Amino acid sequence: MTQDRFDPYAILQELDRAGAFFVVIGALARVIQGSDELTRGLDLTPSLRPENLRRLEQALDNLHARRVDGRPLALDTLDPQRDPMIELTSDAGEIKIVPEPAGTRGYDDLRHRANREPLGHGLRPSVASSGDLVRMLEAHVREPDPLVLETMRRVLELDRGRSWER
Repeated sequence: MTQDRFDPYAILQELDRAGAFFVVIGALARVIQGSDELTRGLDLTPSLRPENLRRLEQALDNLHARRVDGRPLALDTLDPQRDPMIELTSDAGEIKIVPEPAGTRGYDDLRHRANREPLGHGLRPSVASSGDLVRMLEAHVREPDPLVLETMRRVLELDRGRSWER
């Protein structure tokens, strides 16, 4: 495996095959919603129900995913307070599990406004709404890239049927 490989289709297909419930967040979600940034990984917020975490762990195992900190994956003991983000490498690229993204209350909060986006290859993952993506950017501890934030605000305006003019 090379660190340069990123195949979001392989990751999403494996998650779909396992029947895992999640919402795509982060840069890939912003790209799907209309941003023109580049990304080398997939960020997701999973349902924290035990059966779903078991399915997610199986999919990650099939992708040969490993934590970058060397600790065991052990999603059955996932604690959002202790593990606000789990960074993984896999045969298909970087994966980040974010149980409660900044500005949200996690999966149940995000899934209501998420869109099932057709990406090809028969995939229709739940992708965070443009409004939730802006909310996450604004609440993030690290200052977001101003261009990315402005782009997502404009996408949100378009989603709401507003003009680009202020």
